[in-house]
Amino acid sequence: MQKVVYAQSLVDDLRKTLGELAKPDTIVWLFDSNTHQLCAPQLREISKGQLELIVEAGEAHKDLQSLSDVWSGMQAVSATRHSLLVNVGGGMLTDLGGFAAATYKRGIRFVNVPTTLLAMVDAAVGGKTGVNFGGFKNEIGAFHEADVVFICTDLLRTLDMPNLVSGYAEMLKHSLLSNREMWARHLQFPLENPDFVVLQNMVRESISFKQSIVAQDPHEKGLRKALNLGHTIGHSLESVLLHKETPVLHGYAVAWGLLGELYLSVVQKRFPIEVLRLTMQFVVEHYGRPNISCKDYDSLLECMRHDKKNRGHQINFTLLSDIGQLCLDETASDELIKEALDFIREG
Repeated sequence: MQKVVYAQSLVDDLRKTLGELAKPDTIVWLFDSNTHQLCAPQLREISKGQLELIVEAGEAHKDLQSLSDVWSGMQAVSATRHSLLVNVGGGMLTDLGGFAAATYKRGIRFVNVPTTLLAMVDAAVGGKTGVNFGGFKNEIGAFHEADVVFICTDLLRTLDMPNLVSGYAEMLKHSLLSNREMWARHLQFPLENPDFVVLQNMVRESISFKQSIVAQDPHEKGLRKALNLGHTIGHSLESVLLHKETPVLHGYAVAWGLLGELYLSVVQKRFPIEVLRLTMQFVVEHYGRPNISCKDYDSLLECMRHDKKNRGHQINFTLLSDIGQLCLDETASDELIKEALDFIREG
């Protein structure tokens, strides 16, 4: 199972964690433009004299150009297969940095230091890496696990509310995949005035749940497909809204995707309507509704047809017959998917 370190001190505990790894010949630090400003000054107690690479923040920059810039930066300092890349940032940065590590010299070691809730509970854990390409999310990527995922939950205290809410969508997804008690606690948590001690425990619970799935199916041949709940529709919303130049944070798209795919679950698998109703109330209260119309449906369906879970021309979904009761590799007609999109827009 992937090593996850839970820390209280960003600097002291990360210094200790890096010191416990087999000594690399070079350490390269990768930041986005936000974390370079907010985190790099603190980390220079550790990184002094080592290369700092910076990519622009935001999903629009999770692309081949940014990836090439990272490769070029590592090449410029003669990084070898025995070097170490330390990724400090949110999900976009850990996805990009992980893929850079997976491909440079056919694979080097890396450490993820996630700085957002989304990255802590989802993107930085599990070994999925990649970049967007051709207008589609994570179209090019690889499975390549970090040597360590370093979780400093104290960073959440300074996280802005939209990013906190975004990450929470992945935790809500985990609760739907897990059990009713966990789901109920997630609906009751006061996101607008969070208790960070309680949230830290919930983060650990969410990460442990994901790790248990990944350990059984690291390369997504079966059970790990469960973690895609909400993502077939969610990724399409994220891609179309980015193309419309009205981008949203990943977790917002996932929250809306959960509503659509739970709607499909109700229709096709008799998922409890009351669970859908309560989940919808929570999502609409905290995430609103997406800026789409029926004119976007064909584009959304086209994005779904590029989803990595598909076989042939069928759009694949992870659905539920109840909380914690998985239905993998399910399909739905275009007409029913459009009904689900109507439900997301109008309830």
